[in-house]
Amino acid sequence: MSLALPSIVSNITVPLLGLCDVTVMGHVGGARHIGAIAVGSMIFNVMYWLFGFLRMGTSGLTAQAYGARRPDEAASLLQRSLMVAFGIGLLFVVLQLPIRHLSLWLMQASADIRPMVSTYYNICIWGAPAMLGLYVLTGWYIGMQNTRIPMVIAIGQNIINIAISLLLVLGLKMGIEGVALGTVIAQWTGFMSALLWSVKMGGWRRLGSESLFAWGKLSFFVVHLSLFLRTLCLVAVNLFFTSAGSAQGDEILAANTLLMQFFTLFSYVMDGFAYAGEALAGRYYGARNSRMLSATIRHLLLWGTALMLLFTLIYWWGGPTMLGLLTDDSHVVATACRYLPWAVLIPLAGVAAFIYDGIFIGITAAKSMFLSCLVAAIFFFAVYLSLSSTMGNDALWLALLIYLAIRGIVLHLRVKRSTMM
Repeated sequence: MSLALPSIVSNITVPLLGLCDVTVMGHVGGARHIGAIAVGSMIFNVMYWLFGFLRMGTSGLTAQAYGARRPDEAASLLQRSLMVAFGIGLLFVVLQLPIRHLSLWLMQASADIRPMVSTYYNICIWGAPAMLGLYVLTGWYIGMQNTRIPMVIAIGQNIINIAISLLLVLGLKMGIEGVALGTVIAQWTGFMSALLWSVKMGGWRRLGSESLFAWGKLSFFVVHLSLFLRTLCLVAVNLFFTSAGSAQGDEILAANTLLMQFFTLFSYVMDGFAYAGEALAGRYYGARNSRMLSATIRHLLLWGTALMLLFTLIYWWGGPTMLGLLTDDSHVVATACRYLPWAVLIPLAGVAAFIYDGIFIGITAAKSMFLSCLVAAIFFFAVYLSLSSTMGNDALWLALLIYLAIRGIVLHLRVKRSTMM
């Protein structure tokens, strides 16, 4: 719980960076300004999501080094991962023009908001090295059994972002440029704070070139590549879910968007326990302590089951009320209530996937994670494409639930085959 609770708080603060930007623009601009921020934020969300493996790979490998009591290895992992993160971040900066053109084309941004999106993008792209570096540092802290520092940094980032954005937009009348600058300053402040804290925790102990550039084992790259491919599967399913809902009309799209907030809320809480699983499973795996590793898995599954039952009851009894709080449009609420039973089943279908994801990241069994997502994605598309003509949006939700369940089932079967567990 001491690992999970700070992670849950950190997860809840993540969307606040984008929410702050939207709120500020919503009060000083109009629909075009809000739309520009929404599109700009989505571009960076997708970019950074694709490189989430920087956090996950660093977390698992560091936790194993921590459990094996190899501080030099933990330090080399941090320094090596930061070099990779900064290299990718600088590549984003160098290739910002083609990335911007491709993103605007993919997002189908209208001519009215393109100039504002470009302005927002041109400033925020300079925060890419800091954001990717912060991913690495967050993963490293989790691996070092410390989730409080990422929580403090996440809260501090939001406070800085809100304060600077308000000052630049309302005080200096800078418009969307002020919002973008506030975001970038908050990102770099968070990164530098995390970097300074890592020095105190021994992350920058002096290492020889042989230790720092020990690429021979290839585990570093194999883990990161497998996690990257897994993320591609996740992105494909999530983007297709939105696209397929949109193709059925604005009302279905709006209803699905509201119901997906149920998934988001559940995921924020479960990710906190998944992070705890990363830290503890990696620690005991690195220490070759199979007894404590098995105990950790059992405890996480118990917590997951309890939370699954709690969220299912909340969604079943309070679902219509929650939807009414999200929008005043009675037609959208009525449509969402039509598909609410599917959303109520999200905790049941997804609990195993969340818990096992954390465990498998901890033991760096990234190939199994990729396999689970690949098999689940194949089932998702097969179910939807075969049933969409007769079931419509019900087929989309059924496919999503099967996708979540398959991920958990495949990982459970892989656990049973593992010699360490």
